[in-house]
Amino acid sequence: MLVESLLRLALLGASWVMYLLLGLSVVSIGVMLERAWYFFRYTERERVLSGVVHNVLATGDWTALTEALKTRRSIEADILVRGLTFATAGATAFEHAMQGELDQRRGELGRGLNLLGTIGSNGPFVGLLGTVIGVIESFHHLGAGNDDAAMAAVMAGIAEALVATAVGLFVAIPAVVSYNAFQAKIEALEESLRALTKTICAELEAEDRGVRVTRQPTEPPPPKTPGGKGKRPKTVEEAASLSTANLDGDAIVWDVD
Repeated sequence: MLVESLLRLALLGASWVMYLLLGLSVVSIGVMLERAWYFFRYTERERVLSGVVHNVLATGDWTALTEALKTRRSIEADILVRGLTFATAGATAFEHAMQGELDQRRGELGRGLNLLGTIGSNGPFVGLLGTVIGVIESFHHLGAGNDDAAMAAVMAGIAEALVATAVGLFVAIPAVVSYNAFQAKIEALEESLRALTKTICAELEAEDRGVRVTRQPTEPPPPKTPGGKGKRPKTVEEAASLSTANLDGDAIVWDVD
């Protein structure tokens, strides 16, 4: 009785599986485009942000560091700004604040990735389900007929059923690749923030002990110009002035190697 009921359900056809895969494909592409735009719009390369932090720390002005970071629209800069509100309480408080901010932002960073992972891991099985249903339907028609025309129809039905597996793979592979790429981006962002957190904590601890660390501003990469790569600054003072110009409104786009 149960087998007959399942057989009747299978004989309804596998068209609904194809529509399901089509819907999953649309959802997957939408998530991929949204995440790609998010990371392009609200993140920046580690070397650029690190250069900003080191150049401002060289002046020893914590207010200037906060103001410089506020001019940047990246999520890394925003997390640092929020963490720096605890800098006056010491290195430990700042480190805890940074960890808390990063934990709160993980949901925003990973939004939609669980869906991508689910589609990527289950897409082939959905396609396989469509293939199995199509094969069952084809063999049922084979048992009902006994001529060459019925056999040809069965072969055509099996070929169509195999398309579902191919479509499932077509949906799953981009989802898996995108999921891995976005996860790698998130891990790189977290590593960058952890490195900057340790740098700032070291500066705070040095100040608490009354030690003034002498550091040179990080030499920024040459700015891009319409006619070429731009001229690299020759002195530390020139490098610092170029970096300040970049901080005051992103007037200069660095050509980072």
